[in-house]
Amino acid sequence: MSAAPAGPFGPLSFQLVLLRRMADFQAPRVDQALRELGVSHAEMREANKRWQAMLRSPKGRGRGALARYRSVLGPPEATVRRRVGDLDCEVHTWPVPLWPDLRFEVVAGEGGAVWNEWLVRARGAAAPVLRTVEDLEPWSCTVEEVARAFAPARPLEGSAPTRWRLAFTAPDREGERHDVVAEFTWGLLQRLPSRPE
Repeated sequence: MSAAPAGPFGPLSFQLVLLRRMADFQAPRVDQALRELGVSHAEMREANKRWQAMLRSPKGRGRGALARYRSVLGPPEATVRRRVGDLDCEVHTWPVPLWPDLRFEVVAGEGGAVWNEWLVRARGAAAPVLRTVEDLEPWSCTVEEVARAFAPARPLEGSAPTRWRLAFTAPDREGERHDVVAEFTWGLLQRLPSRPE
């Protein structure tokens, strides 16, 4: 099927933006996803270019990130209020067809200021069982799931705004414990953990 994102910037184009950032780490998986979507690498790059232009435009900056997500993804599938420390926030989630068990989550504070934006497990979807280093397969788990499974995990600075790293200790299947670092893009695991240099 042809799914060229040449028209209005919508959910398909946004999925291409997610994939563009992940291609640096998981090129074969991104290639497969593009085939499933019927989209070329050139169209993925063009979608990312359009997204970056939206972020930098005066209208895009003035609109605010939450409004931008609503304009691109439509009304959220769910919106819930949550308290984080002393602050109240709203958590908005949208489905992501490429990953049916995940949702794109945007956490916003007063006035729609976005605090966080990443992929999370969908409510009711089965989370992966994470007990060993070998369980950590690319695209299989989220930042939150890894941090919970291997607590206490220490967040590290990522190489770009949409990238996160976690440092933690985890056993292998033989029970030997390792200090590892996992890298995530848009909240989804990209690289298998490796020993820090």
